[in-house]
Amino acid sequence: MDSGNNKRILAALVGVLVVGLLLGVAISAPQARANVFTDFFSKLFSPFAGRSPSASSSTNATMGAGASSTVPLYQPVIDYEQAVVGAVKKASPAVVSIVISKNVPIVEQCPYNPFSNLPPEFQQFFGNDSQRLTQPCDTGKTQLQEVGGGSGFIISSDGLILTNKHVVSDTSASYTVITNDGTKYNATVLARDPNQDLTVVKIKATGLPTVTLGDSDSLELGETAIAIGNALGEFSNTVSVGVISGLARTVTASAPDTGAQETIQGVIQTDAAINPGNSGGPLLNLRGEVIGINTAIASNAENIGFAIPVNRAKHDISSVQATGQLQTPYLGVRYLTITPDVATQQKLPVGYGALVRGSETGPAVESNSPAAKAGIQAEDIILSVNGQKIDSSHDLGTVISQFNVGDTVTIVANRGGQQVTLTATLAQRPTSQ
Repeated sequence: MDSGNNKRILAALVGVLVVGLLLGVAISAPQARANVFTDFFSKLFSPFAGRSPSASSSTNATMGAGASSTVPLYQPVIDYEQAVVGAVKKASPAVVSIVISKNVPIVEQCPYNPFSNLPPEFQQFFGNDSQRLTQPCDTGKTQLQEVGGGSGFIISSDGLILTNKHVVSDTSASYTVITNDGTKYNATVLARDPNQDLTVVKIKATGLPTVTLGDSDSLELGETAIAIGNALGEFSNTVSVGVISGLARTVTASAPDTGAQETIQGVIQTDAAINPGNSGGPLLNLRGEVIGINTAIASNAENIGFAIPVNRAKHDISSVQATGQLQTPYLGVRYLTITPDVATQQKLPVGYGALVRGSETGPAVESNSPAAKAGIQAEDIILSVNGQKIDSSHDLGTVISQFNVGDTVTIVANRGGQQVTLTATLAQRPTSQ
């Protein structure tokens, strides 16, 4: 082919391209312009690609239908930011700071003579300078002083507030709630949950803003999580954002003041920064709904925090709202949660359940308890309650706590390798338990 023919072919291709571009500009709708370009280039290059224009059009149509039926993978950053801001605006008016105050000894500087134990005839050699020495001493006087802080959130407009039990665990302390607008209220501890790290406190107020409770059972890994709380007991309504990092975790938490340890099962893990003072504050989703109660952090890690699923608090909330007190259902057994490792060590016939076994704190089955009346025996392995399998993700105490006092439950247990079915009517937990 000579150079003249090449030039003519090139000129023709350029002309076709120009016409195609003009047609695209003439069509006002962006989607229509996209379709024109797609059809044009498909027809133009189909001979070189080794496929027919009809096949290409069919493929494009299929891809277009699939794309229109799915959620776009990427959304503008501003939309995500607005969702976070909206969630915070919705919930933050109901988030409170809890200040812990206690009468502490007044320490003063008292005169101190380091030579007072010497005989008088030797003290004279040290002059009067020793009489001007002082050291801290307890005068027997006390003063009310802030010793800590935590967070909480309002669950009813008449002043019910949910927080962690460890935030208000000191029965000799007094507690002050500071609402989002800076108003201070004396707080009364209304009910402490004996089974989990939750407490309901009460302030005398009406018309308060409240949170919206979400559904923690529907959470998925990777969802956005927003923590709000009184960080370090100093920075109220501090906001941090992360994701749901894990579900159904089991952790052992230590109280910072007493060092007492508590195993918490079935908690949410998040990388949203949770600092001391955030305890008792809400963990939110992008709709501004409470999905968890911030309760613990991993001190030797970076941004690993834990929150109690809000669905486990709903029973406490409804009980207090209905009766003014926390009615805790009670079965009356001491037990060991079975894992595959425990089953191997103990040579048990099953790798899950709750092994009914006594400890230094008391017998395996409390006398005159619902468990005793139902016929549960020491070394029974409780496998399920009302069809709910008992395992490390569904601890027996947690499962029982979801029922009400007076409910009758069906218990399936393994006794000496044989399966037995028992019925127990749950009672109110004794105050001594």
